[in-house]
Amino acid sequence: MRTCRRALTVLALALPLSALGAAPVVDNNSGSGSSSYPPAGYGTSGAYAGGGVTAPASAQGQLFMQLQQMQDEIARLRGVVEVQQNDIQRMKQEALERYQELDKRIASGASGAAAPATNNSQPAGGAIDAGGTPSAPAAQQAPAAGTEPPDPAKEKLYYEAAFDLIKAKDFDKASQAFTAFLRKYPNSSYAGNAQYWLGEVNLAKGDLQGAGQAFAKVSQQYPKHAKVPDSLYKLADVERRLGHTDKVKGILQQVVAQYPGTSAAQLAQRDLQRL
Repeated sequence: MRTCRRALTVLALALPLSALGAAPVVDNNSGSGSSSYPPAGYGTSGAYAGGGVTAPASAQGQLFMQLQQMQDEIARLRGVVEVQQNDIQRMKQEALERYQELDKRIASGASGAAAPATNNSQPAGGAIDAGGTPSAPAAQQAPAAGTEPPDPAKEKLYYEAAFDLIKAKDFDKASQAFTAFLRKYPNSSYAGNAQYWLGEVNLAKGDLQGAGQAFAKVSQQYPKHAKVPDSLYKLADVERRLGHTDKVKGILQQVVAQYPGTSAAQLAQRDLQRL
C-alpha cells in the first residue's frame, strides 16, 4: 500500500513538469512579427482587432473634424447669402429710386408735346419747356438718306405716342418707339428730347449700356439742346453704376463748368463734394 501511494505522489509531481516541457518557447530575438509584445490585437475589441480599421477613439476624432468642417462651410455659405441679399436689396432700392425719379420727370413733362415742332438740334433753336418740347420755331434740316421728310404733325403724334408708353411704364415698347422715331426723324424738333428719354427708359429697364449710349448721344448729336446738362449728369450716374469711377469726376466737372446755374450743375457740384 505504501508503495502505491509513493508511486502516485511521484506521478503527481511529474505531471506539471511534463506540461511545462511541452509549452512552446518564445524567442524574443527571432525577429518574427508574431513574437512582438504585446501581441497583435492586444487592447482592441474584436470588431477592430487586426483589421486595419481605426480604433473607436480615432473614429470619434474624425467625426468631430468632419462636423467642424461642415459648420465652417455653413458659416461661409451664410456669409455668401448675406452678401447676395444685400446686393439684391441695393438693386431693388436703386430700381425704386429710378422709377420715382422717372415719375417726377414724366409728371413735369406730361404737358410737353403740345407746342409747335421745331428743330432743337440747331444752335438757333428755341427754348425747351419742362417736357422737353420746343417752344419756338427754327429752320429744318434736309432729311438724311433713308429718313422721312419733315412732317411736324406726324412727328408730334409719333413722339406723343412714345411718351405715352413711358407714362404707362411699358418701357420695352417705349424704347422701341423712341429708337424708331430717331431713325425716321433724326433732325426732328423732337429728336433731342427723344434721345434723352430713350436714355431714361433704358435706365429704368436696367440697361446701363443702352442708357449710357443714349445719354452720350444727346450732347454729341444735339450739342445746343437744353437737355444736354441733364443728359451729361445722367451719363455720370450711369458710369458710376457701371463702376467707371475714373470717368464720373470728369463728366461732373464738365457739367459744372459748362452749364453753371442749371439744376444739373447743382447736382453735379453736390456729387463732386461727395467723391
